[in-house]
Amino acid sequence: MLKDYHTAPITDAEKVLFKFIDKVNRQSNTIGPQDIADVKTAGWTEEALYYAISVCAIFNFYNRWIDATGVQDMPSLGYEMSGQRLATEGYARAEEGTATKGKSPQP
Repeated sequence: MLKDYHTAPITDAEKVLFKFIDKVNRQSNTIGPQDIADVKTAGWTEEALYYAISVCAIFNFYNRWIDATGVQDMPSLGYEMSGQRLATEGYARAEEGTATKGKSPQP
């Protein structure tokens, strides 16, 4: 999926969302009512769009901030440890009652 969402083994609804997010990344100034309608027709809600746009925008911000400030990448062991923690604990600790276990909003 990282190489080409068009041919990735994901649902058609997810492909429509990724097409929209690709436009958010590359041509956000050209997004119009039809783009929103296409994503909603695929079954995505306003809330799901809000989160998708927010995540996209935040990652764009962080990438630019990191590039401009010279923040160094963490070593590969850090990524491995983070991946293991996310796989077993999700994005929040279970005792907080908000663990997502990697789930994302679905249409």
